Amino acid sequence: MFIKTRNTVKKYRQGNIPAAFGTDLWLSGATDVPNLLLRYYKYMDITDSEMMTLIQLFRLRIEDRDLHPGIETLSECLSTTPAEVEMNLKSLFDKKAIIETLYYDETRDVVITGYDFEPLFEKLSDYWACARAKEIEKAGAKLDGHSNKGARKDFTSVCYKSFEKEFGRPLSPIEMDKITQWVEHTNPELVQEALKRAVLIGKWNFRYIDTILLEWKKNNLNSIGSIQEYDRQYQGRKGSRETRKKDADKPEDGGSDNNKRRALIKKLYLT
Repeated sequence: MFIKTRNTVKKYRQGNIPAAFGTDLWLSGATDVPNLLLRYYKYMDITDSEMMTLIQLFRLRIEDRDLHPGIETLSECLSTTPAEVEMNLKSLFDKKAIIETLYYDETRDVVITGYDFEPLFEKLSDYWACARAKEIEKAGAKLDGHSNKGARKDFTSVCYKSFEKEFGRPLSPIEMDKITQWVEHTNPELVQEALKRAVLIGKWNFRYIDTILLEWKKNNLNSIGSIQEYDRQYQGRKGSRETRKKDADKPEDGGSDNNKRRALIKKLYLT
């Protein structure tokens, strides 16, 4: 038996079909199709039939060194008619998946026309880049979440120690759970700030601290800076109210028109 592989022929032992097939299978080589292309070609608006046409173009270039196989040659490799092959090629051209380029054949010293796959892989690189960007964004969010979770856990431990120091005793399990809830549902720094404010006025009381945090949450105060600004505004409003109250409480001497009018109104209503 003679097995031909490209330009060479080898004689095999008669009847040794598996060995002959295995050798020829290995010597015939393989056509590599990038996994990324197989994964993303449908997103590039390439149909299954067009993809098989591309694969045969790859194979003919690698195996037969045919850079521009004809319609009939491609049709023999595919389960499609020549008309369908021609339609697939036109569609690939329209989608800018392939173009025709001039190549120099050094062996024959001639310039020939061949299919060029550079546009295909340029489009593929765009889809790959977008997919990678999404993966990196997703991974970053997960890693940030994991990091924040670890940071909150560390801050919770710090809060336990701060409360035990200020209260002068170990915390009960219920109190530790309460602190954990505060840290998980608000800016952890606010828990420490609420503790500090409670201690300054002698309120070593979890309920009082909880009231402070609820008040801040109700007023959308989620940072130390926003709380300090709120305090300044509150003090300003409080000062204005006290000033108005003092003016209203001034004794009526009857010397001014306003005081006379107020005295007259009071007299009408009180008699």
